[in-house]
Order: sequence, then C-alpha cells, then structure tokens
Amino acid sequence: MLQYLRIMNILEKIIAQKKIEIAALNASALRLSAQQSPMPRNFLAHITRRRFGTSSSLIAELKRASPSKGILAPHLDLFQVADIYTQNGASAISVLTDEKFFQGKLETLYELRFTHHSALPLLRKDFIIHESQIYEARANGADAILLIAAALTDDQLFADLHACALELGLTALVEVHDEAETERTLKLKDVKLIGINNRNLATFEVSLETTEQLRPMIPPDIAVVAESGIFTASDVERLEKVNVDAILVGEALVVAENIEAKVRELSGMKNNPEG
Repeated sequence: MLQYLRIMNILEKIIAQKKIEIAALNASALRLSAQQSPMPRNFLAHITRRRFGTSSSLIAELKRASPSKGILAPHLDLFQVADIYTQNGASAISVLTDEKFFQGKLETLYELRFTHHSALPLLRKDFIIHESQIYEARANGADAILLIAAALTDDQLFADLHACALELGLTALVEVHDEAETERTLKLKDVKLIGINNRNLATFEVSLETTEQLRPMIPPDIAVVAESGIFTASDVERLEKVNVDAILVGEALVVAENIEAKVRELSGMKNNPEG
C-alpha cells in the first residue's frame, strides 16, 4: 500500500509540474503556430506497414532517464542515436520531452524534425493534460502525441484532447494499463491507436502478460502498440503471437552496448535478406 501511494504520488507530482508549465504557455500563440506548421506525417500508416515480413514495427525511443529507473544514458547523443534508429529498421521515433522527470527537451523534437530532417515520423511523449500542449507538439514537429489514460481521469477532458489531436492531423497514441482504462479508451470517438503499457503503475513491475491479457479486448481495426519490458527478439516474438502491430522500446536500446545491433534485433531487420 505504501509503495502504491508513493508511485501515485510520483504521477501526481508530474501532473502538478505540468500544470505549472501549462500556466506559462500562450495558448493562442501556440494554436496559431500549430496551424501554420507543416502537416504531420501519417504516423499510424508508418507503424502499421510491417516493413520486414511479419515483424511488428519498432517505435524507438530517445530516453535519458525515467522516474522508475533513474539515469539511464545521460550523455547520449540523441541525434546520432536517431540516425542509428533510422538506418537499422525503426519505423518511428519516440521523443521524451519532459525535462524534470525524464531529462527530455521539446527542442529535441523540433530539431529532429526541422533541422535534422528526420525521415521517420515523431511521437511527442509527455504528460499531456491540456490542449495547449497539443498545439505545442504540432508546432514543434510532432506527428503523433501520447495521451495517458491514467493521467486523464476526466472522461470529457480525455475525449476533448483526443479530438483536438485528430483535428490538428496528429495521430493519438492512447496508453492504457488495465481493463478499466482500456474500456474508457474504447469509448473515444475515432480511436485508432492504443498503447498497452506493461508496467504496473501500482508496483512498477513489468510483465508482458499485460499485453497478452488486454489485447483481446481491442477490436482488430484498432492498431496496438506494446510498451515497456521489451528487451529481446524472443519478447517481440511473444508479443507478435497476440497480434500487436508495433512495439515501443526505450531502455533496452539506450543502454545497449551496441545500439545498432539491438535496433536490428528488435526491428526484425536481421531477418530481412536485404537488411
């Protein structure tokens, strides 16, 4: 119980920090900037193409730290790693933009899209609780955003943010952790992409059984991304047996001794004759 409270307090602290950050945003200016920015690329199409045979698509994450694991790769050259992801079979890149808890930066997203000219579509991974953050994501080059059901307990706000993302041409990856969150998410209008996080928010334990249990609840016309706890090709094979469309991997990639080899392993590229 104490551990549960501690973990929920972390989520509450993150949300409290987001409210401070949102208060400093100029929603009107961000809305205008979003409307004037280039149209997002089709993130959903990229990750459902199954580029290499029957392998799930890999959404490769740029990640330096997390509240659960602490510092992972503080000196990672994010742009060099993004190139490695692109060249070795990833279908999209996830960019953590939270600064205080994950050591991310929104500028990384912007530079990847507009300066580095990433060939892969980009997911802004953050704790989005207000529409101004969605405008901000579009203005900074995101093709997709993350909406976390556990952080959006108000059903109307949940629905409004999802609709806002779609109106701006962004793909919304809606993250769930349990059956109740999955049921709430399936009520969203035009939901097309659901992420199943294998990390238990109450214990921080990770189990691929979460995806195996929740995947059957989701209709086949909705794409599914498995998140967390994916470290080896055997993990990927296990998840493919329940028909996930994509996997999202961060830790296993950024801490790997050979990032290139790990990307190829998890993307299935090593099994591609042309790879």
